[in-house]
Amino acid sequence: MQHRPLDGIRILEIGGYISLPFATSMLCALGAEVVKVERPVVGEDFRRHQNDASPYFRQYNTGKRSLAVDLKQPEGIALVKALIPRFDVVLENMRPGKVAAMGLGPEVCRELRPDIVYGSVTGFGAGGPLAARPAYDTIGQAFGGLYSLLGDEGHPQLTGGLSADLVTGLSTAAGVLAALVGRYRTGEPQHVETSIMEAVSVLVTDGITQAFELGADPTRRSRHPQAQNFCAPTASGEYIAVHLSSSQKFWQSLCRAMDRADLAVDPRFAEYRPREANYFELAEIVEAEFEQRSFAEWEKRLTAEDVPFAPVLSMTGYVEHEQVGWLRMIEPQDDGLALLRPPWRFAGERPERPGVAPRVGADTRAVAGEVYPAEQVDELVAAGVLSADDEL
Repeated sequence: MQHRPLDGIRILEIGGYISLPFATSMLCALGAEVVKVERPVVGEDFRRHQNDASPYFRQYNTGKRSLAVDLKQPEGIALVKALIPRFDVVLENMRPGKVAAMGLGPEVCRELRPDIVYGSVTGFGAGGPLAARPAYDTIGQAFGGLYSLLGDEGHPQLTGGLSADLVTGLSTAAGVLAALVGRYRTGEPQHVETSIMEAVSVLVTDGITQAFELGADPTRRSRHPQAQNFCAPTASGEYIAVHLSSSQKFWQSLCRAMDRADLAVDPRFAEYRPREANYFELAEIVEAEFEQRSFAEWEKRLTAEDVPFAPVLSMTGYVEHEQVGWLRMIEPQDDGLALLRPPWRFAGERPERPGVAPRVGADTRAVAGEVYPAEQVDELVAAGVLSADDEL
């Protein structure tokens, strides 16, 4: 039997896209019951017209329940208010003040359930000159400085991943877990707030530290001399990344793997500080050496000498790698799609989200039926305040 530490915790999710749904997907995998509030019939925008078949929607919403309710109608707000005492956590990621204007802000929720954990996720925070601006992953990466660290100076580059949204989701989940612990200890309500702008700071901590140390803005290349990073092509076409850090042991190991004992005693490279000062010259030497042998040969040599290295994998390469298979990171789906499992184990077992991604309104009747009689639920469905999966 799987260890699910959040069994019994109920979370009401009011929001969409990635940052908040990713947070609640992590909490769902830990055992929480997550009820997703969606617009009737069409659901949230991230379904991308494929309903529960959207790969993105599945990744961030598998295992949740769907309550399709129109929050623009007072009857819809009344239903959600009636449900709030049954939930431990309410989370929202709308623009600052929007949910409060609906009558579902933290103060109202505390009146309905005195020990509620309430969480708000915004783009730039609840106040300040930029609070009203819309924000998505790209905005967070740009404003947070990531793009300045990922491209060459004067040429910032867009990335191929959702770093800002995902780190915001992880930060939100961590805040909720801390708030639940705080509630357990004190019995008091908790209000967790974060934003994409604040969460991205986690990813640029090293860059900001470098800025203070250097007295200037770091670039993509600033970190490599300090960390002793190399990314070199091999004779067979694959790339290998090496990270030596400041350890003298790993530098000597790399010299042995390259059959370059001369570099280990070269005054330009023998010690960490000279290697840092002469990094770009050294990088050219390392790259030239790596081009002389195949990836398979380098894998043998670097492993034998205990050098910290890894192949530069594509997404497909990652999914198909035997180590990923051993860790059971991929959860295959019946129709050929797959989900990434959460990155932790409990008692040796990796949590699996129960069930599937819900269709819009799949659980409307069941959830609304917790507080309203069936006849009233039917009336709200007929009036368009609610939609249920059996009506679609």
